[in-house]
Amino acid sequence: MKLAGFIRSLFRKRRPVENSPELPFRRWDTRCYSKSGMHRMSCVEWGDPDNPRVLICAHGLTRNARDFDDLAQVMSQHYRVICPDVVGRGHSDWLQNKFDYQIPQYAMDMILLLKHIKARQVDWVGTSMGGLIGMGIASQRPSLIGKLVLNDVGPIITASSIQRIGQYVGRAPDFKNIEEAEAFTRAVSPGFGPLSDRQWRHLTETSVVQTQGVWRMRYDPGIGEAFRLNPPVADIDIWSVYDIIRAPTLVIRGEHSDLLRADTVEEMTRRGPRAKAVEIPGVGHAPTLMDESQIAIVRDFLLQDGRA
Repeated sequence: MKLAGFIRSLFRKRRPVENSPELPFRRWDTRCYSKSGMHRMSCVEWGDPDNPRVLICAHGLTRNARDFDDLAQVMSQHYRVICPDVVGRGHSDWLQNKFDYQIPQYAMDMILLLKHIKARQVDWVGTSMGGLIGMGIASQRPSLIGKLVLNDVGPIITASSIQRIGQYVGRAPDFKNIEEAEAFTRAVSPGFGPLSDRQWRHLTETSVVQTQGVWRMRYDPGIGEAFRLNPPVADIDIWSVYDIIRAPTLVIRGEHSDLLRADTVEEMTRRGPRAKAVEIPGVGHAPTLMDESQIAIVRDFLLQDGRA
C-alpha cells in the first residue's frame, strides 16, 4: 500500500500547476486535424465563458498562450479571451510530420477552434506568427474577424529576420535550472525590450518544462526543421493577402524591429484595410504587450467604438 501511495503521489506532482482552481483562467483542449491525423490544441481562456464577444490572442513562433496573461487579464473585463497554444507549442500536441508546421495548418486549426466555441466573429490580436495567422483568416474568411491587431508583423517579412530566428529555433540546450533557462530567454529575445525581472521570469517559467532532471523549452524542436527547409534569399511579400483584408486593423511596430520595417508600416496605412499604426520606442521584435502602456494601445483600439 505504501508503494502504491508513493506512485500515486508522483503522478499528482506531475499535474500541471496551471490546473490549479486558484488561477484566474481555465485551460481546455480542442481537436484539430492535419494530413497525419488528429492532434490536440490546448487553449487558455479568461473571462466569462458566456460572453458573446470573443478575443483570440495568438502568439509568436516559439512562444505560447501564457505570453498574453497581462493583456488577457485586462481584456477579460470586456471579452471572453481565448489564447491558444499553436500546435507544437505550450501544452498542445506535436505534429508527426514536422513540415506541417506552416501557416495554412495553423489557420485551419484556428477555424476549427472558432467552430468549437461557436463564434460567428472574433477580434484578433496576433504577435508575429500569430499576426500572419490572423491575416490569413481575415483575407479568406472576412466575416470571422471583426478587428485585427498585428503586433510587429505585416505583408513584408524581411529575409534577415528569418535568418536570425532560424539560428536558434529548435536548437535550445537543456538547462540545469530555471536561472539558466531565463538567461537563454533573455539572450535570444533582446527585441522584447526593457522588461522587468518579474516579466522575464514569467516568460521563462511559462515557456519551459522540467523533465528527466532538466529544463527544456516547451515547443517541438522539429519546428526548426520546417523553418529552415527553404531559407529565403529575399524578403517574403504577401501584399496580395493584406490588400484584401477589410477588418479595421491596428499595426504595432517595435522601433528597432528587424522583421517589420518602418516603410512597410507606412504603406500598410495606405493599402488594404488602411491600418492605424503605432510604434513602440526602445523595442525590437516584438513588443510583449505586457507593459501597461502597450496594453492600453490594444485595449483602446478594440474598444474605441463603444461596443463593450
